[in-house]
Amino acid sequence: MKFVSKAGAAAALFFLSTIVVSAESDSNSEKRSPETLGFVEWVVMQDTSLRLKARLDTGAKTSSLHAVNVEPFDKDGKEWVSFQIPLGDHEDQPTEGELDHENVTLELERPVERTVLIKRKGAPSQRRYVVRMEFCIAGTTHETQFSLTDRGKFSYPVLLGRRFMRDDNILVDSADAFLAKRECEYMTLKELAEKHQAKVLEK
Repeated sequence: MKFVSKAGAAAALFFLSTIVVSAESDSNSEKRSPETLGFVEWVVMQDTSLRLKARLDTGAKTSSLHAVNVEPFDKDGKEWVSFQIPLGDHEDQPTEGELDHENVTLELERPVERTVLIKRKGAPSQRRYVVRMEFCIAGTTHETQFSLTDRGKFSYPVLLGRRFMRDDNILVDSADAFLAKRECEYMTLKELAEKHQAKVLEK
């Protein structure tokens, strides 16, 4: 039988306590400082430089993005989805020249993260595709999951839910909007259309 002296036990306990405290300190240092944003903010979808108004909704878990003509397809043995963002449905994008929002529809493709079944009151349940996308808000780039759905009848084409807020330590001031102190770079309608057309021609 092996015995440990009281002094040795105390030293071992102190050593373990030091490890635990150190680990907790490292974990806390990696967490983002909380940032307070308004219940409505500008977001810029990073892959398109498209600027849209977003509502920060603590009542929704998953974020959602306005999209139409959502179609699944197979790519390299994995499920992908193609979808369109018609800018005529939400005319917040800055303009330049004579180009009209109705003339611009962005076409995107993304791998499917998962699907969700949405139960709707007085209407059949709806299955939605969920994709992962990068976006900029308050001058900082984030990545979260977006369910793709037609939000043409809603005021805001983007809804940011609790999953994004939790992962990035975001607080929401429900009494005010556009509190972000920093802006994200974006393109005008003309620049956006030219960039998108160039990508289409490359294909």
